[in-house]
Amino acid sequence: MAREMRRSARTYIVRGRVQGVGYRYFAQQWAAEIGLSGWVKNLDDGNVEVYACGTAAQLDEYAGRLRQGPRFSDVRGVEEREAAVQSLLQSDGFSIRH
Repeated sequence: MAREMRRSARTYIVRGRVQGVGYRYFAQQWAAEIGLSGWVKNLDDGNVEVYACGTAAQLDEYAGRLRQGPRFSDVRGVEEREAAVQSLLQSDGFSIRH
């Protein structure tokens, strides 16, 4: 159980039709629902980058939501990597970066 409560972080690169379809808002809403901190932003290449911090169980659930995407998106792939936990983000909520 201690392992489940330990916070970790992951970055995700989401590929497909994920810009201009409300994907960042979708990612932010689900992060808040699950209780994650972090951020989401559009990339110049048309993909979306997400950084999320939470428990392993929260991050696993979130990854599934990212693969689903909002109604008008077409997610073609999600690249997932472990990341360093940024201590400032643990209580800052989840933001959309521009």
